[in-house]
Amino acid sequence: MNDDGGRANLAAIPGHTRPDPRRWAALVVLCTATFIIILDGSIVFVAVPSMSMDLALTPSAVQWVVSSYLLSFGGLLLLGGRIADLLGRRRMFMLGSGLLAVSALLCGLAWSVEILIAARVLQGFSAAIMTPTALSILVNMFAEGRERNKALGVWSSAGGVGGTVGALLGGPLTSGPGWSWIFYVNIPFAVLMVVLSPLLLKESFDRTRARTFDVAGALTSTAALVLLVFAIVDAPTAGWGSGQTIGLFVAVLVLLVAFVAVERRSASPLLPLHYFRGRGFVGGNLVIVAVGMVVHGGMGFIMTQYAQIYLGYSPVQYGLMFAVMTVLTIVGSALAGGPLVLRFGPRPVAVAGLLLIGASALSLSAISVPGSFVDDMLLGMLLFGPGLGLAFVAGSVAGLAGVPARDSGVASGVNNASFHIGGALGIAIMSTVALTAASGPNPAAATVAGFGVAFVVAIGFAVLGILAALVLLRRPSHTATTTVITPDRGRRAA
Repeated sequence: MNDDGGRANLAAIPGHTRPDPRRWAALVVLCTATFIIILDGSIVFVAVPSMSMDLALTPSAVQWVVSSYLLSFGGLLLLGGRIADLLGRRRMFMLGSGLLAVSALLCGLAWSVEILIAARVLQGFSAAIMTPTALSILVNMFAEGRERNKALGVWSSAGGVGGTVGALLGGPLTSGPGWSWIFYVNIPFAVLMVVLSPLLLKESFDRTRARTFDVAGALTSTAALVLLVFAIVDAPTAGWGSGQTIGLFVAVLVLLVAFVAVERRSASPLLPLHYFRGRGFVGGNLVIVAVGMVVHGGMGFIMTQYAQIYLGYSPVQYGLMFAVMTVLTIVGSALAGGPLVLRFGPRPVAVAGLLLIGASALSLSAISVPGSFVDDMLLGMLLFGPGLGLAFVAGSVAGLAGVPARDSGVASGVNNASFHIGGALGIAIMSTVALTAASGPNPAAATVAGFGVAFVVAIGFAVLGILAALVLLRRPSHTATTTVITPDRGRRAA
């Protein structure tokens, strides 16, 4: 694949000369990053009650233990990706892995709520560096087409496995050695990534590009993302029509306008705006937003409560149930990353995946209490698993196709930010709908009825993703040809 620099340190970027013989071993290291980050996102919910008791956390403090991580993670993804493009992807991946180890140790040793929240912010910062950097290394290491699609399928599967392992390990670790160990479990993985990175990963960055940072762009984009995530996360508590929520959204809009103005004038922009002229880039990331909304809002937030609180399943039992979906997610990812996207293009694969996700939400809209895994949850999970794998990989392939190597870090940051902002939005909307729709004399039945209405809304999320795929995604005319968007030459074949 060419970029607008032509000969920008191609020797340092695997896949642009000859395939790196270590690339599949390197993929294991990169997938370890997404595995441990997704594990972190699922395992912490299990330990919240124990943390609350040990540290005497108020409900507001509990929310900040979770939200502080989301704010720093989601808000700094673009910056983390661009820094990797400028300073070196392997270098920043190792830095992020080291910060993960330090933040995990601080979280486990936290003796007060203030220390815990500060450590969670650092943990989110480490994830904001690692995630787009790892994905950027993957994109540069595997040539666009069959190999990259397969690697993205493996990457997606690793995240699904991380979520399941988190759900399975959270209960035994919390009830056994204690809640601190949900954080300590990160440390050996982080150390392993630091040790193996110099052995398996080649450094890659554009040596011809001046190492100048778009400070104004970084400040406005980071502030906009942090305020957006905070507004979404806090909206169910403050109220969607409250002065705080409206004021935050207005501030986000102002910052985004300022960001666009800054980027148009910057000689070295944080996020080159010409990418938003690419239908695949926009459409692929909108698909990812839709997937994130249903994954976090439906399967992450609502199903966890329904299964454990209202059906009485233990965290371990729920983790085993969740594993059914994870196995099918791996199957869907493998199919999308293997023959399907290569043969049919991202659009039909994304549509098929989102149709399965919508059908799953329709099935889960009928959940009841008393209920059971087989009668109420199984069909929804059987449909959701492969749908998630298909849609996520197809959206990622479309969103990252044709991006020059020099900008792969920030493009990966957009891809990850899309998923996490979609997740925060999904949780906020579905929790608000569930609370508003809950009515009736029986509290449990009323709450579960509200959950069902929230899953009807999730069908709408899937429909929006389908529309984005149908309107914006196109099948390439030839699998060996990609469209590269450049600021000075419009489009050209790579």
